This record gives sequence, C-alpha cells and structure tokens, in this order.
Amino acid sequence: MQQANNRRQNSHVRVWILCLILFLSVVAYADRSILSISGSAIKDEFGLSAIQLGLILSAFSWAYVIGQIPGGLFLDRFGTKKVYGVTLALWSISTLLMGFVGEFSSGMTMALTLMFALRFALGLIEAPSFPANARAVIMWFPSAERGRASSLFASAQYFAVAIFSPLSGWLVSRFGWEWPFFVLGGIGVLAVFVWMGFMRSPRHHPQVSDAELRYIEQGGALVDIDEAHTLKARPPLSKAMFKKLLSNRMLWCAYIGQYCTIALSYFFITWFPIYLVQARGMNIMDAGFATIAPALFGFLGGISGGYISDKLLANGWSLSWARKTPYIVGMLMAASLILAAIIPSNVGIIAIMSFAFFGKGVAAGAGTWTIVSDTAPKEAVGLAGAIFNGIGNMAGFITPLLFGIIVGLTGSYSIGLVFVGAHCVVAALLFLLVMGPIERVGEEQETSSQVAMNGDPTTP
Repeated sequence: MQQANNRRQNSHVRVWILCLILFLSVVAYADRSILSISGSAIKDEFGLSAIQLGLILSAFSWAYVIGQIPGGLFLDRFGTKKVYGVTLALWSISTLLMGFVGEFSSGMTMALTLMFALRFALGLIEAPSFPANARAVIMWFPSAERGRASSLFASAQYFAVAIFSPLSGWLVSRFGWEWPFFVLGGIGVLAVFVWMGFMRSPRHHPQVSDAELRYIEQGGALVDIDEAHTLKARPPLSKAMFKKLLSNRMLWCAYIGQYCTIALSYFFITWFPIYLVQARGMNIMDAGFATIAPALFGFLGGISGGYISDKLLANGWSLSWARKTPYIVGMLMAASLILAAIIPSNVGIIAIMSFAFFGKGVAAGAGTWTIVSDTAPKEAVGLAGAIFNGIGNMAGFITPLLFGIIVGLTGSYSIGLVFVGAHCVVAALLFLLVMGPIERVGEEQETSSQVAMNGDPTTP
C-alpha cells in the first residue's frame, strides 16, 4: 500500500540518484588524486627521483585505460548496480593497502614496485566507474537534463580536490603520508552499502512516482537498459559495432577532446601540488589549500557548461552547437594556464589557474560525457562510454610521465606548462573545424534525410 501511495505522488528520485553518483565520483577522483598531496613526502621518504615519481603517478591510468573496454562490456552484460558495487569495494581496499607500503618495503626498489602495483590495481578496478555514471544518467535523465546531470559527475574532480586536498595536506602534515589513504579507503568501503541500498532501475525503484517515471521515459531516458530481460536479450557485440565506434569522425573528435580535457585534469591532480611545493616554495599544507580556488572555479565552470548547453538547446540551438560552443570557448579560456610560466607571484598563479580551470570546467560540463549520452548506440552504451573514456584517459599516464620527464631533463616547469596548455588549443580547433554534426551513432541515415529536406542540422 505504501509503495502504491508513493507511485501516485510526485517524486524527484533522479536528483538523489545524481547526488549518489556525484558522491561516488568524488570518492573515485579523491582516491586517484591524493597521491599528489602525499607525493612530496613519499618522494623524500623513499628517495625517489622526479621521473620515478612520475612513473608512480602514471600507474593508475595505464591500468584505467586497459580496463575500460572490459569494464564497459561488464556493464552492458551485468548492469550498473552490480558492477559499480563490486568495483567500489575492491578499489577502496586497494586504496587502504597503499597506506601500508612502508610496512612491507625495505628500500626504494620495493617501495616503488609496491606503489606502482597498487596504483595499477586501483586503475584497473576503477575503470568501469565513469562509464557506469554515464549509464545511470542515460537511464534516469531525459535528454533536456543530461547536460546538467553529466556536468555534475564530470565536475567531481573539483569537489575531490577542493575537499580532500586540504584534508590530505593536513593529514600528511599531522600524521604522515599514509593517512589520506586510510581515510579515503574507509569512506569508500562505507559507500558500498549506500550504493547497494539505494540504487535501482527506474521501473523498480520503490520511491519513483508514476509522474516522474513517465517524465523521464517520454523525455528520452533509456529506462530499461539495466532491466534483467534487456541485459539477457542483448545480442553479442560484433566487430561491426567496434568498427562503427572506432571509425566515426565525430566520435574521434569527441575522444580526442576527452583526451585533452583529461590531460589538464591529470596535470592538476598530479603535478600541480608538487609544482607549488618544489617550484613555488610552498609547504605541503599550503599547497593543499592553494588547490581549493582552482578546484572550486573548475566546479563552477562545469555546472555552468552543462547549464549553458541545455539552455542553448532549449532556446532552439541545434544539438551540435549547443554542445560544441561552450566546449570551444571553455578550452580557449583554459589555454591561459600557459601564462603561469611567466607570472612571478603565487597569488597570480592561483588566479590564472582558477580562470583556466573555470574554462576547462565549462568545456567538460558541456562537451565530454554529455556527448556520449547523446551519441552512444542504444545497444552499446557501456562500450561506447568505455572507448571514449579509455582513449581520453591515455592522457592520465602520458601527461604525468611526460611532465616528469620534461622537469627531469630541463629542471624547469615552464615548458611543461606550455605542453599542457597546447592541448586546449588543439581540442578547440577539432570541435570547431573537424567534428561535424553531433548525432546518435546508428541514426545517421535519418539525419541525412533531414539534411536533404531542411538543410544543415549543425546551424545554431
């Protein structure tokens, strides 16, 4: 009776689902980013070089990329709830174990090996997390709300940095480099119970009203993608589907765009705090607090990008330009981080980074995971998100490693900053000049017919 009453009332369960995936995304990003706060202390304790530290910082992303396609296939086969719950538990245990490295290593070589192995394991296990977020958004949100919904979980990195960088800096200064790993691992274990207790598909969630279910379904949400009968009836993925996802010009521009935005993200969560300590003379705690402003501006940019994109769509802009315009403008704003190489004051560094990461947030909020939600084939949502995220996250090991090599060989961070900033210009030009119309893969013939009758669908 109570469930029947709930079904008759208006509800906003999708908002709580979004809050939950935002929380889990913050935990995921915090797990991968806290090494940058502990990095200087780890480097000093074990006598690591800049290149060796860069290798450890990149270990997560080597495995994260390798795990994307298997993770996407698992999601399409077993559903979002099960895969996310199991991997969340395992990656939290991996984070906890990182804090015990000092107890089991007798020298630099052993410490380097253990830390690389645990960070590699973390990346492999965490691989399905963001494709799972995209599946949850596609399942629970109508098309008109996906920009805002996707921008929230895409902005989780900024929440993670703003909340956990100062906390981790304080823990390292007060208790030692191990404690951020203990705290984050414990939070992740507790989060497993929250996820498994609340997550359901829309048709079977006890708190969803008929009105909300009808609203999201009529708005284009794929409410049945996690239903048992849908998962079992899904045909095996063919070579033709892989070819379709890997030969589409529009998708490749999206993949490279994701790569460029993630290059900025990984510079920020790996080398930026270390840069503040080693090149700008800050102590570890001050460096942790100094990351708050760019992180908050990045979050505000992410929310703005999703809102602007959805607003442009509601005002009659084509889907293509509603998604691409904020991305292009945002990435050009983000290119300003190159100026950090010539700014003398620490306050100026934080100011320009805040501006740059606001722009990067706008771009990510409008033009990364939102595009996956708009373009993924209905029968391969997890796989499409996995390929997109896998190619994009190659930047996660390339950027920290190359940045470490640049610093190690030149002794200067300035060339590294130019290297990172150049990604912004490349991505903006690709979206502007090469990408073409944004449309769901598999529906090109329908779009082509519309072009013949109505003209260019990419016109705002």
